[in-house]
Amino acid sequence: IFVLGIGFFTLCFLMTSLGGQFSAKRLGDSPFTIRTEVMGALESRGVLRRMSDMLEMLMKRMDILARLENSTDFHKGDEARFPLDRFQPAAGLMERIQAIAQNVSDIAIKVDQILRNSLLSGKVVEGRRDQCEVPRDPKYPDCAGKVEWMRARWTSDPCYAFFGVDGTECSFLIYLSEVEWFCPPLPWRNQTEPLPSPPPLPRGQAAVRSDLSALLELIGTGKESLSFMKKRIRHLGQQWLRAARRLQQKLKGRQRDLKHILIHIGFLTEESGDVFSPRVLKGGPLGEMVQWADILAALFLLGHSLRVTVSLKELQGHLGVPPGRGNCPLTSPLPFDLIYTDYHGLQQMKQHMGLSFKKYRCRVRVIDTFGTEPAYNHEEYATLRGYRTNWGYWNLQPAQFMTMFPHTPDNSFMGFVSEELNKTERQLIKSNKVSSMAVVYGKEASIWKGKEKFLAILNKYMEIHGTVYYETQRPPEVPAFVKNHGLLPQHEFQQLLRKAKLFIGFGFPYEGPAPLEAIANGCVFLQARFNPPHSSLNHEFFRGKPTSREVSSQHPYAEDFIGKPHVWTVDYNNSEEFEAAIKTIMRTQV
Repeated sequence: IFVLGIGFFTLCFLMTSLGGQFSAKRLGDSPFTIRTEVMGALESRGVLRRMSDMLEMLMKRMDILARLENSTDFHKGDEARFPLDRFQPAAGLMERIQAIAQNVSDIAIKVDQILRNSLLSGKVVEGRRDQCEVPRDPKYPDCAGKVEWMRARWTSDPCYAFFGVDGTECSFLIYLSEVEWFCPPLPWRNQTEPLPSPPPLPRGQAAVRSDLSALLELIGTGKESLSFMKKRIRHLGQQWLRAARRLQQKLKGRQRDLKHILIHIGFLTEESGDVFSPRVLKGGPLGEMVQWADILAALFLLGHSLRVTVSLKELQGHLGVPPGRGNCPLTSPLPFDLIYTDYHGLQQMKQHMGLSFKKYRCRVRVIDTFGTEPAYNHEEYATLRGYRTNWGYWNLQPAQFMTMFPHTPDNSFMGFVSEELNKTERQLIKSNKVSSMAVVYGKEASIWKGKEKFLAILNKYMEIHGTVYYETQRPPEVPAFVKNHGLLPQHEFQQLLRKAKLFIGFGFPYEGPAPLEAIANGCVFLQARFNPPHSSLNHEFFRGKPTSREVSSQHPYAEDFIGKPHVWTVDYNNSEEFEAAIKTIMRTQV
């Protein structure tokens, strides 16, 4: 038993000594370097030799012990049978020890051969790593310049080290040929023969949904802007579901591919300032959030798979952005068929996707309230002709920009939802209208500043109502004869519009959804004509926006496509024209 224990311990010692000596790669190693562990090779061969010698010595001593026993007097008489029987198994044990010694000797020879080959191949690889030259291939004209850039700047972003760059010439070339695509593949790298692409798996089919509760959970919490969007979706929930059923009937079972869609609302991220969330409770413009809420509801009811992000960290996680400052491509193919975002989100994606932004930019849809003209979108043209702005030169297809209203055929028209009234509701609204009641379009006190003159004219004919935000004291910009309700929830504001005859704008905000909501609730919309028209050339609000479009009034769409009797556009600086319009509106039935 003692000898067997010695043998077992010897084998365990052998495995422990050799364990881990031949791993080709360690966790900390670069994915683009080949490192054969040859440290301790001599020690490993020495261990094997010492073990072989020890087993041979053990076998010799057992042989001596057997001979000594044979020479004693215990072999005589009956009492010699016990010691003789005792040592009969020793011969078999000695044979086993001899076999183990022979096996250890064979292993030592094989290990010696492996280590010699490893040392030789390691020297070859190290030689190659030290002797990489920049290839001169006309198919890769930018290779030399990129290598030069990497020499000087590879430490500027940790993402290069993440992908295996370690400052050697070979690591530059491996990165530029295997992660990016500026250099040809190195011939000594393991190049696996590309397998034929398997046929794409059949896509799942999108089915029209009949419940919005999962969308409300998907949108999340933590921001007032998100709460506003969820309230809007709930408020219009039944109308959305009726519309979805109508669409399902029109489709008549037609199959549609299910799409994986990322919705990244960039202007709500902390990195972009998120100026909208604090203003939700203080009467700030809500047009963008109205549109985003409707986009979310539409995409969800159409049956697509959605991911919603309002933070940069979430965006990076969904895209697969490597650690660093955003100069490297994504770590894996983009998992989304489409990305809906805004200008802030587009800027964030460009900063963190590296070359992958250019690769996947055709999948992006940009929600762009005022539109982007081709002259501002085309980088080279914009630079040569002086059209560069903070929000232009993206080199996208102009149709990838989606607007609130149909400003131009160059961009796509996304739109938003206007509330739908049934016949009973229409009759009820008509019977409850107060012909001498006006509601002012403007929830921020600053919009009322300087409007006393035409407010006084309006007050002669109509009772004026406002929904201006205030905390404790009535805003001084709002005249005393105006009945201010403060900031109202959306459904209460709708009830106010259903009573009023007139919805009057002061020139700002531009092109919002509220005038269409007022018209849908039976109001006449009165707005100011701009002379000269406002544009990026003469007005601070439009300066820097990627469009030269001239805005002739507060709401050009309502002026051009709806018009009288629902929409009146007059010169507010002309008191007589303004007063005449109010008199006519009071007599007009819509």
